[in-house]
Amino acid sequence: MQLIWLRNDLRIDDNTALTAASQRGPTVALWIASPGQWQAHDDAACKVDFWLRNLRQLRPALEALNIPLLVRTTETWDEVPQVVLDVCRQLRIEAVHWNDEYGVNEARRDQTTARRLEQAGIASHGYIDQLLFQPGSVLTRAGHYFQVFSQFKRVCLEHLHRSLPARADRVRAQQPLAIKSDPIPQHFPGFDGTPQTLREHWPAGEDEAHRRLARFVDERIDDYPQQRDLPAKPGTSELSPYLAAGVLSPRQCLHAALASNHGEFDSGNPGVQTWVNELLWREFYKHILVGYPQVSRHRAFRAHTEALPWRHAPEDLEAWKQGRTGFPIIDAAMRQLLHTGWMHNRLRMIVAMFLSKNLLIDWREGERHFMRHLIDGDLAANNGGWQWSASTGTDAVPYFRIFNPVTQARRFDPHAMFIRQWLPELRDLDDKYIHYPVKTGDLFATNYYASPIVDLESSRQRALEAFKGLSSWQDQRATI
Repeated sequence: MQLIWLRNDLRIDDNTALTAASQRGPTVALWIASPGQWQAHDDAACKVDFWLRNLRQLRPALEALNIPLLVRTTETWDEVPQVVLDVCRQLRIEAVHWNDEYGVNEARRDQTTARRLEQAGIASHGYIDQLLFQPGSVLTRAGHYFQVFSQFKRVCLEHLHRSLPARADRVRAQQPLAIKSDPIPQHFPGFDGTPQTLREHWPAGEDEAHRRLARFVDERIDDYPQQRDLPAKPGTSELSPYLAAGVLSPRQCLHAALASNHGEFDSGNPGVQTWVNELLWREFYKHILVGYPQVSRHRAFRAHTEALPWRHAPEDLEAWKQGRTGFPIIDAAMRQLLHTGWMHNRLRMIVAMFLSKNLLIDWREGERHFMRHLIDGDLAANNGGWQWSASTGTDAVPYFRIFNPVTQARRFDPHAMFIRQWLPELRDLDDKYIHYPVKTGDLFATNYYASPIVDLESSRQRALEAFKGLSSWQDQRATI
């Protein structure tokens, strides 16, 4: 008998480990909850709720294939290897199959589990599934992991031109087993409070994921290069929660996009080219987790930036978290995050740069806040995006490029449709003043909306001086 250990791969279609297990013999599925580990990783309550809702959709789909789904609970991943071994001994499992994950803690958990199983005479098999390329297969000529996305992308496209990653074979129904599925928990303590409106915005299940993918490819992808930067428009795929939970695979996304573009990567529909580029950014950051494991340990990719003089400013940090900075595009974005568990990608960059540059607050504070609220929270993408914005990471934005949130708002939300949606207190201001209400000259403006917590120009200079000082520190170290 085979065991498929499900993690962030909550689907049946194109599930590499599930297909491999079912092809070897009668299969049982296992999912392990580890709420203590989730808390240590700052996983959001809405993300845990999304996992459970998808599991409730997945269980009957597995049962239709006569694959029972078992559920076990541990506090942390330290206990997981023994739990997996206990299930194997109870059911006389011959081999355990799982799809690889790439953080430091995930890799340690899987390596320990594999050793424990091997000692008991039970085989284990890991598979590439949440990536298009095995980490270590896309390297520089010197054999190192790439640090620059454009170079990584070029090599990936060369590989894809030669051979597309194949989707896993469809899983066939097996003979019924005398094993009952376990009930799916409704919730876990510490991960309660997901509003119904958020659940309605992010329905669970593979069918929903495929509907969204088809709608995006059919209706939105042509305009994606222009629309994806406009937060008031439904111009993005809104597939990130489904990719993060593994309800959808990157292979499925890639094949769907190429099918709409006659199989072309770098010609034809510009929207397809741009979206494939975004899929490769996701790929890039996961490869970074493996090649540069310090980013999994809350360390800056560029080690010298650990010397930056970050400000301890708890009141400013709290104003940023709650959407009370006095800058409408920042506040609207932060309120979108709190209410929907998601934020538009352009806005993620704007608010991250505002926190790390204008407020000069450690990017890790923002990274943690995002993970605690994002339904699509993903260590690799979240860390990569924050370090890019803070100029501490791989392929980072130059430290002297600092987004002006007012200019960004006027460019990407020119008629303030997004701002008005999330800041109803500003709804009656006209387009000329709404992006920066303090300049209206209206004495009553600050009575119903926060005053700016920072001056943009002086805070920009403060950030530039901090980074320049860091450069001087580097030069001094180099001469020692």
